[in-house]
Amino acid sequence: MRRELALLSAVVAGCSLPPLRGKAEPGRDPYAVFVADTPGGSDLFAILPSGGAPIQLTFSPVEESSPTLSPDGSTVLFMRRASGGQRSVWLLNLLSGSERELRLPRAWKAEPERGAWSADGRTIYVRTTAGVARFAAPPAAVAPALMTGREAASADSSFLVLLGAPGFAAVTACGNGLCTLGADGVSTPLAAPAHGAARWGADSVGWFEGERFTIRPLGGGHTRILEWSPAPLNPRELTYHPGAPPSPSS
Repeated sequence: MRRELALLSAVVAGCSLPPLRGKAEPGRDPYAVFVADTPGGSDLFAILPSGGAPIQLTFSPVEESSPTLSPDGSTVLFMRRASGGQRSVWLLNLLSGSERELRLPRAWKAEPERGAWSADGRTIYVRTTAGVARFAAPPAAVAPALMTGREAASADSSFLVLLGAPGFAAVTACGNGLCTLGADGVSTPLAAPAHGAARWGADSVGWFEGERFTIRPLGGGHTRILEWSPAPLNPRELTYHPGAPPSPSS
């Protein structure tokens, strides 16, 4: 199966097209990426903030999970697992459609669990069974390194769902729902039953209630439901990019 994945990657790289072409411009327009089930396993899909038809981004015959968009919205980092195999770390360039695998050294004997980006988009963090690994984001070609001490601790915030800019609280699981955890250590209920929290720009937060995705402004106001049609199968693990800020002249 590893050989099949390598061949699949080579084919995709050789004939790839921007997966959002005609729908959204990565880095400029807002959109979300999420996981949904397909006949072959699970794939990545995109959806615009206004809802509508989900846009399938990947078509691989394996399980894909844990997407997270880069700060500039051009690339999605995700996990891929072949049937009966270990997870591997992949990048999908939404501007070109090309894919790239980020490989952990075999000597680590580690399996990746999930990934995150640094705030400036120059570093990729991957939580593994051996610790947190640090990769230089493409096009840099630097061997990955395991992080220790303060460096590893500082990377932990990249895996959190932070609210606001700058972040004033994090969303955590609590019971069968979600809570916000402030810097003072106080936990406040957010929604129940709920799961799969996602930062929706600097001023809103979203979460799944079953297969429905709810978006709530942080400063008060009406919540809304992300309306998708046709409905994807078991949508989950959503990540959002708010698009480029408007120019001063607009």
